[in-house]
Amino acid sequence: MDLILARHAETVFNAAARMQGNSAHTPLTRTGIAQAEAMGAALHDVLGDSPDRDFWVSPSGRTQQTAAIVAEHLNVPFFAWRKDSRLQEIDVGQWEGRYYADIVADLGEHIVCPDRRLFRVEPPGGEWFPAIAARLTDWLASLDPSRPVLAISHGITARVLRGILVGGQDWQGVPVAADAPQGTVFHIRDGVETTLQVGSGVQGVRAA
Repeated sequence: MDLILARHAETVFNAAARMQGNSAHTPLTRTGIAQAEAMGAALHDVLGDSPDRDFWVSPSGRTQQTAAIVAEHLNVPFFAWRKDSRLQEIDVGQWEGRYYADIVADLGEHIVCPDRRLFRVEPPGGEWFPAIAARLTDWLASLDPSRPVLAISHGITARVLRGILVGGQDWQGVPVAADAPQGTVFHIRDGVETTLQVGSGVQGVRAA
């Protein structure tokens, strides 16, 4: 497999430390737009004009907005991107739209790991890691293995996908890769991951 995987750029919810999940449309900030421009420039340096790849994107507004900017850098039509709900972010259920700090204040600091990267409890009415891994495994199985891929997804989703492909810490029975800021781009080929672009966005569960 030859997969370039990007995390979308910063949104208004990221900047405000609110949980955004996969339902609400949360547009990019000006910082996010600059991150998406940097992603596009970095990808153009690697891939050049009109690269022969399959393009995939989560249907969330923030990933599509990021993809639209990246596509201009690559001279690729936005309409070439295939939308797939299996690339969506974790469903945070009743936490969607809530401030991260308010969730922690209500439930206690014990609900997050010491490095504040992952929740220890399943979002009420939401989704948990085995379900994320299952839909991503299904997406991977649907790909043509002879075709290189560029996909734009989300923080938690990308961590699980990278964990499946290159390994990571066991979390709720699922391998989860290390966190990365918004706007980060990875290249995964034959089980080896390299970083093409490190984004300037925030990290951690408050970015989900």
